[in-house]
Amino acid sequence: MQPPALAWEQVTKLYGDTAAVDDVSLAVAAGSFVALVGTSGSGKSTLLKMANRLISPTHGRVLLAGEDVTTGPAPALRRRIGYVFQNIGLFPHMTVADNIAIGPRIAGLPPPDIARLLDLLELPRDAAARMPAELSGGQRQRVGIARALAPGATLLLLDEAFGALDPVTRDALGRRLRDLHDELSLTTMLVTHDMAEALLLATRVVVMTNGRIVADEEPAALLAGSGGTAAQALVAVPRDQAARLAAMAG
Repeated sequence: MQPPALAWEQVTKLYGDTAAVDDVSLAVAAGSFVALVGTSGSGKSTLLKMANRLISPTHGRVLLAGEDVTTGPAPALRRRIGYVFQNIGLFPHMTVADNIAIGPRIAGLPPPDIARLLDLLELPRDAAARMPAELSGGQRQRVGIARALAPGATLLLLDEAFGALDPVTRDALGRRLRDLHDELSLTTMLVTHDMAEALLLATRVVVMTNGRIVADEEPAALLAGSGGTAAQALVAVPRDQAARLAAMAG
């Protein structure tokens, strides 16, 4: 059998006596789109950062395609994983093209097809020569995704990547991400506190509370009432908003 694209095995992360992640086991199959949802401090970002060794677990291990992520140097591991942060982290003194190409350049790989990556992220090709400061927030986040994909990674991890965007831009970028997931046969994991976003984009929604996984369901099952109290509390927010808007329209 093919191993999961990414897996956490009985992983715990302690900060003093506090468990940010508490004995979590989770397997992500290749080709799936998983949303990791929870309120602030639930442990979801800590869990994701263990995948590329930004954070090391206190106990347990993380596996990438069946191999422990601590096997080999961290830079080699990170070239296999596309990672996108909320603050993007583009180099302000470099052009968009140079930002996108930096991963392959450092790794000694052939230069990426910048025009193709810009097309995939629905950015104008003349953006290649611009500086990050000349772009909108949504455009900079698209460049961040293009940079994550440039080395050829098929595993894409997004840590609250859309959190700083306005609702219209966030929705458009989420839709494009979902299309990219299908077009490029990616394995995608999205950390978000927005349950509506998780339900609309993911094929599987994992809910964390106090460092533990409390629900792991398909979106339809969550909407039908599955997942338990914590999950349903998150589902109740977009459901209530939709009902209030419908009442106003009616």
